[in-house]
Amino acid sequence: MKRFNMLALYFHTLRYMKFSQVYWKLYYHFKKNYPVITSRPKLRSLVGNWIAPISKQVSLVGERKFCFLNESHEINSPVDWNNPSYEKLWLYNLHYFDDLNAKDAYLRRQQHNNIIDLWVKDNAPGKGNGWEPYPTSLRIVNWIKWSIIGNCLNDVQSQSLATQVRFLFRKLEWHLLGNHLFANAKALVFAGLFFEGDEADKWLRKGLSIIDQQIPEQVLKDGGNFELSPMYHVIFLEDSLDLINIARVYQNKNLQYLEEIITRMITWLQVMMHPDGQISFFNDCAFGVAADPVQIFDYVKRLNIASKKISEGIVTLDESGYIRIENSNAVVIFDCAKVGPDYIPGHAHADSLSFECSLFGKRVVVNSGTSCYGVSEERLRQRSTEAHSTVSIDDENSSEVWGGFRVARRANPINLKVSKDNQFYQVSCAHNGYLRLKGEPMHTREICLDDDFLIVKDIIDGVFKKAVGRIFLHPQVSVEVNEDKTSGMLLFDGYSVSWQLNNAEVLIRKSSYHPEFGNSEESICIEYLIMKNRSEFVVKWN
Repeated sequence: MKRFNMLALYFHTLRYMKFSQVYWKLYYHFKKNYPVITSRPKLRSLVGNWIAPISKQVSLVGERKFCFLNESHEINSPVDWNNPSYEKLWLYNLHYFDDLNAKDAYLRRQQHNNIIDLWVKDNAPGKGNGWEPYPTSLRIVNWIKWSIIGNCLNDVQSQSLATQVRFLFRKLEWHLLGNHLFANAKALVFAGLFFEGDEADKWLRKGLSIIDQQIPEQVLKDGGNFELSPMYHVIFLEDSLDLINIARVYQNKNLQYLEEIITRMITWLQVMMHPDGQISFFNDCAFGVAADPVQIFDYVKRLNIASKKISEGIVTLDESGYIRIENSNAVVIFDCAKVGPDYIPGHAHADSLSFECSLFGKRVVVNSGTSCYGVSEERLRQRSTEAHSTVSIDDENSSEVWGGFRVARRANPINLKVSKDNQFYQVSCAHNGYLRLKGEPMHTREICLDDDFLIVKDIIDGVFKKAVGRIFLHPQVSVEVNEDKTSGMLLFDGYSVSWQLNNAEVLIRKSSYHPEFGNSEESICIEYLIMKNRSEFVVKWN
């Protein structure tokens, strides 16, 4: 039976993939890519001014000591660049070289030069984590950014840079697509403008061609990145801003059309933010990986790209599927979205119909966040329905998340309805993720927001054994429970609001919140067993 279940998972995962992904996966498996170490092209002369980009977090904390994902290690030998005892994501970050463009990087200029030399010496062309296409792409961009502000790469370093670009050019991530392929294209554009000559022009044409192809695919009409993760949206947005910046430096006008797209992406980001100025946690999201939104907004201003603020009320991101409901006291962000693009749902969580809520500018209801990648029980738990502020039926996930980045059968939203009556806002949506179960149950959630209350109604149609809802609270929120055990108070930052659950058996339990990679904080979850096929969670603040 277990073997049959695994075969079913593979079938329902692979059937969504594009044929091209399978082709390129096989092609790269059998086709060896050997580094080309010939003389590098000449460097192109700068024409315009490079505008200060977003400063990365400081990660070089010693002569050879790095801190990523709240974990520190020292590079004492060539082996440490690919140390098998370190997490894969940590090693990826090691090879990005983000610290070259981090805060006060000029104070570490000699250290940076030494680390670049050490990397070239210790990392033979084509071998190890650092030569995989994604870290290679980010490192190419970081070395070029560092160079054009006056930290000129020496001959050995610039020769290595050209070798990296040549290697990347022949191993673009067509099998993964998405943000990986876009990062590859960005690196080719940077390198094609940084160097000059026929070879550099070939890199530039390829990079521009991929960007022209991928922008309509990866940016939805409402401005959202198609992976439907606020964190990856910010990463994609920063990449787009960097492309505008480098194109202006070399007076290349091929990417001017990105400015209008960036304006739409800024609006989408505002919709998906809490009043604290940070992103919401839907799908793979955590703080400290992408830039803070305020850094994005400042970069937009420095590049003189137009943007506008969103207003209160209901904002519906039609193509993405997220809905923001806002009044003077509350902000609610409701997930009525698909899990992501069918052929690359690797950053998807089983979070359909989950919601997050801020009251009086403070986060109150949250999703659990993301603290790890890779293949582990904790990674699987954090992607599960049970780690989100939504409803699980018969202990199943709304979408079949498995492995580290895989999804088999997945939920799709249906029956979305949005209405407004003066200051009373109402949104309802269902999803079909549980129709695969024997009793074909369907979850419908309705969210109502008025000036002084929030109501979350859950309705389960069909046959099922158990439906459990969960309200995850931010770590700064504490709970008081009345004698009836179905009502009480939520206390946070000097505020107190009442809560009540109708038609439900309630359990207050300890849980965890994961705001950053490598970081877990204690929190509280209000867990409720839905009775008579429907329940009602009510929060009042007046």
